[in-house]
Amino acid sequence: MTDQEAPRVASASREIAADAGTIFELIADPAQQPRWDGNDNLAAAAAGQRVRRAGDVFTMRITTGSIRENHVVEFDEGRLIAWMPAEVGRKRPGHLWRWEFEPLGASRTRVTHTYDWTRLTDKNRFPAAQSTTADRLNASLDRLAALAEGS
Repeated sequence: MTDQEAPRVASASREIAADAGTIFELIADPAQQPRWDGNDNLAAAAAGQRVRRAGDVFTMRITTGSIRENHVVEFDEGRLIAWMPAEVGRKRPGHLWRWEFEPLGASRTRVTHTYDWTRLTDKNRFPAAQSTTADRLNASLDRLAALAEGS
């Protein structure tokens, strides 16, 4: 399969036995993200970076030691958050991480996690993008569920 034929969007959904606000808080607070990262790519984020709106930027140290700036491009409190990572001070290469929350009642939420690299322009990043499959997204959802349901 060539780069042009490979699917460029991976998505996974699951129901979590917690309210949308509890789950959303684990995503919108970057310091919490390494706890649920199914890609085992996120090492740490400084406290106090809680995302509040589109246009916010939070930083994250990844497991290689590099720092990433994450530019929030979609935001609806408790419902939707998406960001595009970039190396510090550099142009965003075009991939997007999105989380969507659909309340199913007082204590159940359908969470959809999507990785979209349809606009990724850096061919050196294609192998990592292709390895970000629904299985990896499901791993994040499973870890997120364990945290949210335990709180």
